[in-house]
Amino acid sequence: MSIFRRARSGPGRVSVQEAALRTGHDGGGGDGGGDAVLLDVREPYEWQAGHAPRAVHLSLSALAAGAGLPVRAQGRPLVVICRSGNRSRQAAELLVARGSQAVDVIGGMRDWVRVGLPVVDGRGQNGTVT
Repeated sequence: MSIFRRARSGPGRVSVQEAALRTGHDGGGGDGGGDAVLLDVREPYEWQAGHAPRAVHLSLSALAAGAGLPVRAQGRPLVVICRSGNRSRQAAELLVARGSQAVDVIGGMRDWVRVGLPVVDGRGQNGTVT
C-alpha cells in the first residue's frame, strides 16, 4: 500500500526515516524512492535557522490563508514536516482536502536531527532546529 493513499481518518503519517527515503535524503546511495518533495511548514525564522537540504518552504499560516504550493512542490507527492509533527499534521490534512497527495512526518525536524539527517541554514551552512 502506498504511503500516499488517503486513509479514512486523514492523511498518512511516516517516520523521519521513511520521509528521508521518500524524498531522497536517505544518503544510502540507492534508489530510495526520492519521488516526493519534503515540504517544511514552519515559520520563516524557523526555516532560516535550519531545514533539510532541498526541502521546500511554505508556512502553515500561509497555507491556511490560501497560499498555493511552491512550483517545485506542485503535482508531486508531499512529505510535510514541521518542528515536532503537530503543524505538519494540520498542513497535510489541508493539502489532502485540496487534492494533494500528502503525509506528515511523526516527530518532525526534532527527530530528523536526532537520527542524524542533515540540516542547513538559510545560507547553506550547518543549521539548527529551533
